[in-house]
Amino acid sequence: MKLKERMPLLSRHEGVWEGYYRYYSPEGDKIDEHRSRLLCRFPSDDVYHQTNFYFWADGRKEVRDFPTKIEGNKIIFYTEVQGWAAEVPLDDFNRTVMLYWVRTNEDDLHLYEMIQLSDCGKYRSRVWQWFKAGKLLQRTLIDEQFITKDWASYENTQSAYDDVAQF
Repeated sequence: MKLKERMPLLSRHEGVWEGYYRYYSPEGDKIDEHRSRLLCRFPSDDVYHQTNFYFWADGRKEVRDFPTKIEGNKIIFYTEVQGWAAEVPLDDFNRTVMLYWVRTNEDDLHLYEMIQLSDCGKYRSRVWQWFKAGKLLQRTLIDEQFITKDWASYENTQSAYDDVAQF
């Protein structure tokens, strides 16, 4: 069975997403924010690949690439981020994907992420909870809007902060 058939909710995320990442301390103080463009793609029947482009107002940019492996109904990340992503079968509304991951370049740091996709498929909200040595380190709130299913036209393009949609 093809990956899109095994993970139908995840397949609804395919395409280009743009939005904002906002980082907060455990006390609720904003630490940082930046715009984002994510390319979520299924380049073949059994492959999921994600590339994240981050843009700060001061001109800084960062690109993170996440090729994956598939194990059953889980996506496995194996780069500087190691962990998994899976649909939540207890969600009767089929809106929720959960992730667990660690950054291999930082000691004793792990994150849990919840992604909620709107029923219309145009919006998603994500929450990261970062834990260091078992204690909450920070939270990241991510608000995104679907741009297009045509991720291929966004590959290998150079964008800037002002090129990312504002909403």
